Amino acid sequence: MATEFQRDKLANMFRAFDADDNGYLDERDFQALAERWKELPRVREGSELAARVDTVVRGWWDLLAAHVDMDHDGKVDLDEILAMVDLLPTMREVVAATAETVFDAVDENGDGRISPAEHRRLVDTWHGESVDTAGVFDHLDQDGDGCLSRPEFTALWIQFWTSADPSDPGNQLCGPVPTRT
Repeated sequence: MATEFQRDKLANMFRAFDADDNGYLDERDFQALAERWKELPRVREGSELAARVDTVVRGWWDLLAAHVDMDHDGKVDLDEILAMVDLLPTMREVVAATAETVFDAVDENGDGRISPAEHRRLVDTWHGESVDTAGVFDHLDQDGDGCLSRPEFTALWIQFWTSADPSDPGNQLCGPVPTRT
Protein backbone atom coordinates (compact mmCIF):
# COMPACT_ATOMS: atom_id res chain seq x y z
CA MET A 1 0.00 0.00 0.00
CA ALA A 2 1.50 3.33 -1.09
CA THR A 3 2.21 6.02 1.47
CA GLU A 4 1.18 9.60 0.76
CA PHE A 5 4.80 10.37 -0.16
CA GLN A 6 5.01 7.43 -2.57
CA ARG A 7 1.73 8.51 -4.11
CA ASP A 8 3.12 12.02 -4.70
CA LYS A 9 6.36 10.61 -6.14
CA LEU A 10 4.62 8.17 -8.47
CA ALA A 11 1.99 10.72 -9.50
CA ASN A 12 4.87 12.95 -10.59
CA MET A 13 6.37 10.09 -12.61
CA PHE A 14 2.94 9.23 -14.02
CA ARG A 15 2.61 12.79 -15.35
CA ALA A 16 6.09 12.53 -16.89
CA PHE A 17 5.25 9.25 -18.62
CA ASP A 18 1.76 10.27 -19.82
CA ALA A 19 3.07 11.78 -23.07
CA ASP A 20 -0.37 12.55 -24.49
CA ASP A 21 -1.76 13.75 -21.14
CA ASN A 22 -4.87 11.58 -21.41
CA GLY A 23 -4.88 10.41 -17.78
CA TYR A 24 -3.62 6.89 -18.37
CA LEU A 25 -0.52 5.12 -19.60
CA ASP A 26 -0.48 2.80 -22.56
CA GLU A 27 2.16 1.32 -24.82
CA ARG A 28 2.37 4.54 -26.87
CA ASP A 29 3.48 6.48 -23.79
CA PHE A 30 6.39 4.09 -23.31
CA GLN A 31 7.25 4.33 -27.01
CA ALA A 32 7.36 8.12 -26.59
CA LEU A 33 9.60 7.76 -23.53
CA ALA A 34 11.99 5.52 -25.48
CA GLU A 35 12.07 8.13 -28.26
CA ARG A 36 12.93 10.89 -25.75
CA TRP A 37 15.89 8.80 -24.56
CA LYS A 38 17.13 8.58 -28.15
CA GLU A 39 17.73 12.34 -28.03
CA LEU A 40 20.71 11.73 -25.72
CA PRO A 41 24.05 11.70 -27.57
CA ARG A 42 25.05 8.12 -26.65
CA VAL A 43 21.62 6.69 -27.51
CA ARG A 44 21.85 7.29 -31.22
CA GLU A 45 19.51 5.47 -33.56
CA GLY A 46 20.74 2.03 -34.52
CA SER A 47 23.25 1.77 -31.66
CA GLU A 48 23.42 -1.12 -29.22
CA LEU A 49 22.57 1.32 -26.42
CA ALA A 50 19.47 2.57 -28.27
CA ALA A 51 18.30 -1.03 -28.59
CA ARG A 52 18.91 -1.62 -24.85
CA VAL A 53 17.02 1.56 -23.92
CA ASP A 54 14.13 0.55 -26.14
CA THR A 55 14.07 -2.97 -24.65
CA VAL A 56 14.17 -1.68 -21.07
CA VAL A 57 11.52 1.02 -21.50
CA ARG A 58 9.14 -1.20 -23.43
CA GLY A 59 9.86 -4.01 -20.98
CA TRP A 60 8.50 -1.85 -18.18
CA TRP A 61 5.29 -1.41 -20.16
CA ASP A 62 5.07 -5.19 -20.50
CA LEU A 63 5.54 -5.57 -16.72
CA LEU A 64 2.85 -2.99 -15.98
CA ALA A 65 0.46 -4.57 -18.45
CA ALA A 66 1.04 -8.02 -16.95
CA HIS A 67 0.99 -7.09 -13.27
CA VAL A 68 -1.20 -4.05 -12.70
CA ASP A 69 -3.54 -3.60 -15.69
CA MET A 70 -6.27 -5.31 -13.69
CA ASP A 71 -9.03 -4.89 -16.26
CA HIS A 72 -6.69 -5.81 -19.18
CA ASP A 73 -7.79 -2.81 -21.23
CA GLY A 74 -4.25 -1.86 -22.31
CA LYS A 75 -4.41 1.24 -20.13
CA VAL A 76 -2.87 1.81 -16.71
CA ASP A 77 -4.18 4.59 -14.51
CA LEU A 78 -2.51 6.10 -11.45
CA ASP A 79 -4.24 3.74 -9.03
CA GLU A 80 -2.96 0.78 -11.01
CA ILE A 81 0.57 2.28 -11.01
CA LEU A 82 0.37 2.58 -7.24
CA ALA A 83 -0.16 -1.19 -7.10
CA MET A 84 3.46 -1.49 -8.28
CA VAL A 85 4.64 -0.08 -4.93
CA ASP A 86 4.26 -3.46 -3.30
CA LEU A 87 5.74 -5.31 -6.27
CA LEU A 88 8.88 -3.23 -6.94
CA PRO A 89 10.85 -4.30 -3.84
CA THR A 90 10.56 -7.90 -5.08
CA MET A 91 11.97 -6.87 -8.48
CA ARG A 92 15.32 -5.40 -7.37
CA GLU A 93 17.25 -7.16 -10.16
CA VAL A 94 15.00 -5.70 -12.86
CA VAL A 95 15.19 -2.25 -11.27
CA ALA A 96 19.00 -2.52 -11.02
CA ALA A 97 19.26 -3.65 -14.65
CA THR A 98 17.24 -0.60 -15.65
CA ALA A 99 19.66 1.58 -13.67
CA GLU A 100 22.58 0.10 -15.64
CA THR A 101 21.01 1.03 -18.97
CA VAL A 102 19.95 4.50 -17.79
CA PHE A 103 23.46 5.11 -16.43
CA ASP A 104 25.03 4.20 -19.78
CA ALA A 105 22.56 6.43 -21.63
CA VAL A 106 23.20 9.43 -19.39
CA ASP A 107 27.00 9.07 -19.04
CA GLU A 108 27.57 11.08 -22.22
CA ASN A 109 31.36 11.01 -22.19
CA GLY A 110 31.60 7.37 -21.09
CA ASP A 111 33.83 8.15 -18.11
CA GLY A 112 31.88 5.92 -15.72
CA ARG A 113 30.55 8.88 -13.75
CA ILE A 114 27.46 11.05 -13.93
CA SER A 115 28.20 14.75 -13.57
CA PRO A 116 25.68 17.37 -12.42
CA ALA A 117 25.10 18.38 -16.07
CA GLU A 118 24.51 14.75 -17.10
CA HIS A 119 22.11 14.30 -14.18
CA ARG A 120 20.18 17.38 -15.26
CA ARG A 121 19.78 15.90 -18.76
CA LEU A 122 18.54 12.68 -17.17
CA VAL A 123 15.83 14.55 -15.28
CA ASP A 124 14.82 16.67 -18.28
CA THR A 125 14.72 13.62 -20.56
CA TRP A 126 12.72 11.65 -18.04
CA HIS A 127 10.13 14.41 -17.70
CA GLY A 128 10.17 15.52 -21.34
CA GLU A 129 10.69 19.12 -20.24
CA SER A 130 13.07 21.27 -18.27
CA VAL A 131 12.79 20.66 -14.53
CA ASP A 132 14.27 22.84 -11.77
CA THR A 133 16.85 20.62 -10.10
CA ALA A 134 18.55 23.28 -7.96
CA GLY A 135 20.23 21.58 -5.01
CA VAL A 136 19.17 18.08 -6.02
CA PHE A 137 22.57 16.83 -7.19
CA ASP A 138 24.28 17.91 -3.97
CA HIS A 139 21.69 15.88 -2.06
CA LEU A 140 22.36 12.83 -4.25
CA ASP A 141 26.16 13.09 -4.15
CA GLN A 142 26.53 11.62 -0.67
CA ASP A 143 30.33 11.37 -0.77
CA GLY A 144 30.71 14.92 -2.12
CA ASP A 145 33.07 14.00 -4.97
CA GLY A 146 31.05 15.91 -7.58
CA CYS A 147 29.79 12.88 -9.49
CA LEU A 148 27.74 9.71 -9.18
CA SER A 149 29.52 6.41 -9.79
CA ARG A 150 27.66 3.46 -11.27
CA PRO A 151 27.20 1.79 -7.83
CA GLU A 152 26.01 5.08 -6.29
CA PHE A 153 23.58 5.65 -9.15
CA THR A 154 22.22 2.10 -8.98
CA ALA A 155 21.64 2.39 -5.23
CA LEU A 156 19.87 5.73 -5.71
CA TRP A 157 17.77 4.32 -8.58
CA ILE A 158 16.62 1.37 -6.47
CA GLN A 159 15.89 3.76 -3.62
CA PHE A 160 13.85 5.98 -5.93
CA TRP A 161 11.59 3.15 -6.98
CA THR A 162 11.29 1.38 -3.61
CA SER A 163 11.65 3.93 -0.81
CA ALA A 164 8.78 5.30 1.25
CA ASP A 165 11.10 7.53 3.30
CA PRO A 166 11.09 11.13 1.99
CA SER A 167 14.55 11.72 3.50
CA ASP A 168 16.21 9.02 1.36
CA PRO A 169 18.32 10.88 -1.23
CA GLY A 170 17.39 8.54 -4.07
CA ASN A 171 13.85 9.85 -4.01
CA GLN A 172 15.11 12.97 -5.78
CA LEU A 173 17.06 11.13 -8.48
CA CYS A 174 14.45 11.96 -11.12
CA GLY A 175 13.98 15.50 -9.81
CA PRO A 176 12.34 17.03 -6.78
CA VAL A 177 9.16 15.33 -5.60
CA PRO A 178 6.26 17.79 -5.54
CA THR A 179 4.23 17.49 -2.37
CA ARG A 180 0.62 18.32 -1.73
CA THR A 181 -0.03 21.60 0.01
